[in-house]
Amino acid sequence: MRLRMTISDAGTSRLFLLVLVTLVLALGLAGCATRPGAIALVPVGKSVPGARLVTLYLATDRERLEAADGVGAATYGSGRGRDLAYAEVTISVPPGHEPGRIEWSEREPGPEKSFATLRRTRLTEREFRRRVAARARAGSGEAAVFVHGFNYSLQEGLFRLAQLSADSKVENVPVLFAWPSEAAVAGYVADRDAVTFSRDHLVRVLSDLSQEPSVRKVTLVGHSMGGWLVMESLRQMKLLGRDRALDRLDVVLAAPDIDVDVFRTQIATVGPMKRPMMILVSKDDRALAVSSRLAGGRPRIGAADVEDPCVLEAARENDLRVVDISTLDASDRLNHDRFVSFAGVYAASDEAGGGEAGGGGANELRQAGAYVFNAAGAAIASPFTLVGGALAGR
Repeated sequence: MRLRMTISDAGTSRLFLLVLVTLVLALGLAGCATRPGAIALVPVGKSVPGARLVTLYLATDRERLEAADGVGAATYGSGRGRDLAYAEVTISVPPGHEPGRIEWSEREPGPEKSFATLRRTRLTEREFRRRVAARARAGSGEAAVFVHGFNYSLQEGLFRLAQLSADSKVENVPVLFAWPSEAAVAGYVADRDAVTFSRDHLVRVLSDLSQEPSVRKVTLVGHSMGGWLVMESLRQMKLLGRDRALDRLDVVLAAPDIDVDVFRTQIATVGPMKRPMMILVSKDDRALAVSSRLAGGRPRIGAADVEDPCVLEAARENDLRVVDISTLDASDRLNHDRFVSFAGVYAASDEAGGGEAGGGGANELRQAGAYVFNAAGAAIASPFTLVGGALAGR
């Protein structure tokens, strides 16, 4: 009887914790703008003067959904597709866009004041590769693959990548890898399964891009649970002997929702990258605190403390750049999306530093170590030795 009571009590505690977590996350998201529906992906047909157009590419293993009325544009939901689907999407960023934000429309999207879909074109896998390669050849020779996190709809992923591209002003080819998230706070466990489902597909996309001679470098950004998907895919590529593809990657994990011990085993398999992996962390990330509670109190790598000498030592041993971005603005109460602000600030700092080692700002972050990146644009190495400050005017 005592054993039964213990099991029952444990189950009740887990249920209570799950309800508590859902409430915390819901409150954290309460201050955000209304989430956009599928109408945000219906092409508006034209832009407006002063708007910036961002053409990006989509690779997704979400299930395709036809428009309910048979008239509107089809989209991809939270179901799991049998294979990858591809598209080219042009997003209009409004003239009054504020860096770090996505100006959503509460009703039908209008390019005057909100992000809006201008064009959508379905592609075959071959067309996807050829168009990305052609863009890279005509530009910087670089592509950027963004892997979104937990609780993302397709339209949120597309518009987030368009915002990051517009704010960073980096001339690379933006690619969204959209895995089948439930796009719901209560879908955390389902999303964990979904990223596991998507590992082979992400490996395929990265391997395909690496085979294009004109794509010399791929910046791979994984946010939150997307960071776990990135690490699992890198591990799989290493085990498959895809070293050539790995060498073309510049990996950034933003607030990665990964158990510290799990990450240790992943990085041990992946080994040092050609370009040191960057991990963006915040000690006050409430979403990762909730994830840790759900996992029995096990810490997440995205909440690492750069002041801890063990973190600095681990960063150097594993050739990692661990950057605390806690002083940057977050758009929600969870402090889980500061990477959005970092993208623009980092790019501006890199440009101001002249793109050379020792130039200050972002350039100092090219070396393995633990850093603090402050709101004034200064990069500070733990234990707080100043190594940059391009945006501060020095």
